[in-house]
Amino acid sequence: MPIRPSFAILAGAVVCVASAYALAERAAPGFVERLETQSEAAIADAGGEGVSARFVNINGSPTRHPVLEGGGALNEATRARVARAVYDVPGVGGVVWSDGTLRAESDEPTYQPLHCQEDVEGLLRTRSIRFEEASSALLPASRILLDEVAEALRPCLGSIIAITGHTDKAGTEPGNLALSMERARVVREALVRRGIPRDGLRASGVGSSRPVEGLAPSDPANRRIEFSVIRTEPLRPTPVDTPGAR
Repeated sequence: MPIRPSFAILAGAVVCVASAYALAERAAPGFVERLETQSEAAIADAGGEGVSARFVNINGSPTRHPVLEGGGALNEATRARVARAVYDVPGVGGVVWSDGTLRAESDEPTYQPLHCQEDVEGLLRTRSIRFEEASSALLPASRILLDEVAEALRPCLGSIIAITGHTDKAGTEPGNLALSMERARVVREALVRRGIPRDGLRASGVGSSRPVEGLAPSDPANRRIEFSVIRTEPLRPTPVDTPGAR
């Protein structure tokens, strides 16, 4: 019996996707090994004695977003220098310490929030983006909420949208940090699928280090996602200040 063209096309697509996935799975460890080797050299050059970079996410899969461990005796200036050195390795994404106390910050200036911030905060005032317990899998109701968040962000496309993941105090802080980062990335990808450009999204996780004001660190309500919408260009002062009324 002749093969229907549509079936042949579908089968070919499945084979292509499966092949690409298999190649990616085989290539990922080699890619991470290169990042590990170059990061080790960068850490040594930055004076990070006792510091190591772990390129594995909470699920045990290779990732280009390392967590730095060790170096507890180093001062903050050295820790900042080490984090920045690893961040500058080609191919490395965001860098955080396992205790969540210091991050590799960019050298960009501070920007002014836009009105979309208030719109998104209004949506999240009575509802929150929730995940399955100890998982980065979104609950169904949160997918609907993300539809609304994407619509609220759309008028401010072209701005930088920071997505920050938080957890409660349950579990170890390195695990909380990794989980919060993974959840922020899941939300970022969900927004990309809803038409928000990836190049304007910044995902990060802070673990349980920033509980909601007035709540105990162990309160489940601390498991949340926060958004910050900022201008792409800094405000500049006018050449001549206008005197105020006397």
